[in-house]
Amino acid sequence: MAAVSSLREESAPPSLAGHPAPIPPKRRRAPFVFGGLLVAAGALATFIYVSRLGNEKTDDAQVEGHVSSVAPRVAGQVKRVLVVDNQEVKVGDLLLELDDRMQVAKQKRAAADLRDAAAQLHQAQTGLSLTEKNAKANLAVAQGAIAQAAALTGNTAAAIDQARGNVAAAQSRKDLTRRELERAQKLHSTGAITQSEIDTRASADTQADAELAQAQARLESALANRSNSSGTEVSARGRLLAAQTVDEQVEAARALVELADARVARAQADLDQATLELEYTKVKAELAGTITKRNVEPGQLVSPERQLMAITALSDTWVVANLKETQLATIKPGQPAEIEIDSFDATLRGHVDSIAAGTGSRFSLLPPENASGNFIKVTQRVPVKIVIDDRRGYLLRPGMSAEVIIRTK
Repeated sequence: MAAVSSLREESAPPSLAGHPAPIPPKRRRAPFVFGGLLVAAGALATFIYVSRLGNEKTDDAQVEGHVSSVAPRVAGQVKRVLVVDNQEVKVGDLLLELDDRMQVAKQKRAAADLRDAAAQLHQAQTGLSLTEKNAKANLAVAQGAIAQAAALTGNTAAAIDQARGNVAAAQSRKDLTRRELERAQKLHSTGAITQSEIDTRASADTQADAELAQAQARLESALANRSNSSGTEVSARGRLLAAQTVDEQVEAARALVELADARVARAQADLDQATLELEYTKVKAELAGTITKRNVEPGQLVSPERQLMAITALSDTWVVANLKETQLATIKPGQPAEIEIDSFDATLRGHVDSIAAGTGSRFSLLPPENASGNFIKVTQRVPVKIVIDDRRGYLLRPGMSAEVIIRTK
C-alpha cells in the first residue's frame, strides 16, 4: 500500500501536489478581446445613432429647373429655324420665323378699314355740326314765319273789313243813282227835264255799277287772301313744330357720331390684332437658357398646340427631395441641407425652401382611389424643395440624381 501511494504521488501533476498550474496566454487574452469588441460595437452603434439623430436623409431626390416649352402663337409654315440643340439663347433672341405674307395682307386690310372708319367718323362729326346749326336756324326762321303769318292774317282781316265797307258804300251809291235815274226818266216823260240830264243820270248809274262791281271784287280778293294767310299760318306752325325737334335731330346726329367712333375703335382693335399676329410669326425666346428637344424644320406646318422645342434655364436650378411622410415631422423651411450630386464628387450646401401641399401620388395623372376597396397602405412621399446656396461652380442639369441630408437639429 505504501508503494502504491508513493507511485501515485510521483505520477500526480504538480497542481495536485499543492502548486497551481499556469494558464495558457491565449486563454488569458480572450476575455479582453471579447470585451473590446463589445465596446467597439457599442461605440459604433452610438456613433451611428448620434450621427443620425436630428438628420433626415433620402436618395430619392433630383435636380429640377425651369423648362419653357416653345410653341408658335399662330399657325403657319416654318420659313427659317435659327437655333440648334444645346445652343445658348438670351431673352428676345429669334428662334424661328413663319411665312408672314398672309399676316401682312391682313394688316393692310385692317389699316384700310381703320381709315374708312375714321373718314365715316369725320363725316358724322361734320353732320352733327351742320345739324346743330341748321336746326337752330330753322327754328328761328319758323318762329319768324309764325309772326309774319300772324301779321298777314291781321292785315287780311282789316282789308276784308275795308272791302266790305267799300262794297256797302258802292251799293248805296248804286241805289242812289238808280233812283235818280228813275226820277229823271219820269220828269223827262212830262218834259220837265232835257235828254241830256237823263244821259247824265244814266252815266252816273253805270259808273255806280262799275264801282260796286270793283268793291265786290276787292272783297272777294280779300276773302281769298284770308284763306291764303290761314294756310300760310298753318304751314308756318308746321315748320315751327318741325324746327322745335332740334334736340332730337342733334341727338340723332350724336348717335351717328358714337356709332362711327365705335367702328373706329373696332377697326383699331382689328389692326392691333393683325399687327400682333404679324409679330407672332417671329418666335422669340421668353427665357434665357439652353435649347433642348428641337423638333422642327423649315417647311413644316405648325400650330399653337404643337411644341417645337424647349428652353432650359441652367442658371436657376434646385433640388426636390421626396421624403417619406414619416420624415416630415421635424422638417421646416430654413433648415440646412447637404446635397450630393451623383455626377460630381462634392457636397453642396443648401436649405429647405418649402414643402409641397400634397404627396406626389396625389398630383399624378391617375391618383390612387382608395375608396374603391382595393387598398394597401403604402408610405407616401412628399416633395421638399431644397435651394442650393453654393453651387461651387458646378452646372446642375434638371433630372440629375442626388442624395439629400436635412439637418433638423
